[in-house]
Formats: sequence, C-alpha cells, structure tokens
Amino acid sequence: MIDEVDQRLKSWVGRVLGDAPVSLSVPDRESVDRLVGLYLLELAPAPPPRTSRRPPLRVSLCYLVTAGGDSPERAHHLLGELVFAAMEEPGFEVDLSPVPVPLWAALGVPPRPAFRLRVPLERERPLPAIPRVRVPLITRTVPGTVLLGRVVGPGDIPIPDAQVELPSMGLNARTDAKGRFRIASVPADTPLGRLEVRAKGAVLAVRTEELPTEEGALLVRLPLKEG
Repeated sequence: MIDEVDQRLKSWVGRVLGDAPVSLSVPDRESVDRLVGLYLLELAPAPPPRTSRRPPLRVSLCYLVTAGGDSPERAHHLLGELVFAAMEEPGFEVDLSPVPVPLWAALGVPPRPAFRLRVPLERERPLPAIPRVRVPLITRTVPGTVLLGRVVGPGDIPIPDAQVELPSMGLNARTDAKGRFRIASVPADTPLGRLEVRAKGAVLAVRTEELPTEEGALLVRLPLKEG
C-alpha cells in the first residue's frame, strides 16, 4: 500500500527531472546534497470521499521533499521544478509552510529549502455479506374491524366535520354532513380505550364502552354551548 505510493512518487520525480537519483531514506548531511529526497514524515487522517457506496478507509501521507545537486543553484532549480509540478499534479497537496527547525535538528541536517507533499492513500472496504434467507417469509395479518358512529349536538342535530380520534391506536376520522364517522383498521379483540371528539370548540373524552349505540353504531352526544 504505502510502498505503492513510494513508487508512484519516484516515477513522478522521474517524469519531472529525468534520471535524477531519488532517496526514500532519512535525510542526512550527505544525501540532501546529492539526491532528491522523499522522506515519509507522518501519516495523518483524511476525510473520506463522498460516495453512495461504503466509503474507503483513507489516510494522508506526508513526505518531506528536498533536492540536492552539484551546486546550490542546481539544487534550487530541481526543487523549483518539483514544487510547481506538484502543484499541477491531481491528488497532490503542497504544504509550503516552513519546516520546523527542531525537525532539521532531529535529522542532524542544517535547515534548507524544502516543502511537504501530502498524498492520499485509500483502501477499499468490501460491502458486508448479506446472508441469504433460507426459510420462507411468514407474515401474519392482524384481524381488524371498522368502528362506526355518529356525532350529534343538542336536539340530536348532526355535527359535521368533527374530529374523532382513538389516541391509544393513533386512528382518527372526521364526520360527514350527517355527523357519521368511520374508523377502519381497528384491531379486533383489543380494548379501544378513550374516544376523543372535537368540534366547534368543544372537546369530549369518553370510553367507548360508556357510549350508547344505535343500529350498531356509537352515538356521541357532544355538549355544545348554546350561542
């Protein structure tokens, strides 16, 4: 993986500078004056690319790039060619911030012109295997029923557009012009709980078993203020 990036960078240097010798080793006083240095300084996290697939694992490789030659002018020329070529290379990120002096001291090399080159490294992750279903899919249908009713006001006058709800089941309906309502898909053999009715500013909450019926339908008398 990382060695593939090493080879890619060596090939890139060859395209830019021809047959200039390249070293991946730790820089020392001798190599920095003779070779093009590609020293891997660190591995850093990198954000994964945006993709609809499972994103790959991704890190950023940071290389210290130096250039040497038979004269300072030659070294400067090679370094300039490399930095501008890196700026134009897709996927390369050039860091021109000063290399910390303590780093040069740790390497035992006097500070010199250099830049850091960051290259992404990815490893694809296969999609997790989805186990095959080896048994038939069994579905169970919950038996349901229909709750019918009628909402009336004083004098048994039908109340249209009243909101009727069974909160415990998340079911609701509105009354028609004759005050009738119909709530479908009510689970059978299940207590209906509280019935709530709202209309014209009035609210009635009552248990369904407490309501009278007419012709198999609930009869809800909503107390309305006479206006």
